[in-house]
Amino acid sequence: MAWEERERAKARVADQQSDRTAENREWIATKESAKGFFFCLAVLCLAGGAAWFGYVQIFTKGLERLPAKVCDGAVDRDVVIRALPKTRSAEEGATRQGAGEDLHFSCQVYTSGEPFLTGWVDVQRSSLQDWLRYYGADVGDDAVRVSVDGIEALAKLDAAGGISSVYIPCAPKGVQADESSGPYAIIAEASVIATEEDAGAAVRQAVTDFAYQLAERSYELAECQAPRGFPEELPRYKNG
Repeated sequence: MAWEERERAKARVADQQSDRTAENREWIATKESAKGFFFCLAVLCLAGGAAWFGYVQIFTKGLERLPAKVCDGAVDRDVVIRALPKTRSAEEGATRQGAGEDLHFSCQVYTSGEPFLTGWVDVQRSSLQDWLRYYGADVGDDAVRVSVDGIEALAKLDAAGGISSVYIPCAPKGVQADESSGPYAIIAEASVIATEEDAGAAVRQAVTDFAYQLAERSYELAECQAPRGFPEELPRYKNG
């Protein structure tokens, strides 16, 4: 009898050990399965993040890859970024012709899509009143205007596809400031062609800033006779 009891006890111990072994195997399998799941999840997250980063860098950072100063160093890249929508690629170029009263300076920024930004500057015989009459008739009554230290700027209210202009009095090199033909001025004009959803006050302000920085550089290129300082930026449009 004692021998049989010992055998039965050994059998019970063996059964308990077998149960514990099975439980351990199940726990290990569950743990390995969870590790595999989280590993796959981490790989998918990394792959998704890499894909998103690649998309952003390839398809939306075209403007950020332009030089820090565009238009032969006349305009800050940030102004262009504010004026145009995100794009895969962008190119810019400037042209300068003539000098003094014959100066013509222009710049264009093209994107891989439809939108593009363009601006030009001329030295012209024009009084402030002449300029206001011309652009006032051109943009209509829905224009906004700012001025500081004799520098004037205006823009159309819905000027995502409209125009902005800047006026700065200037007697260029070789021209008498009091000639009977009238006063001279640096006149800049800039416009952006964009989609309707890219329209708005921020775009209008950026286009004016683009024209202003082109005009500031042209004041130097035309060798305007009266030295003057330029504010870092024009006053902001009150409604934009």
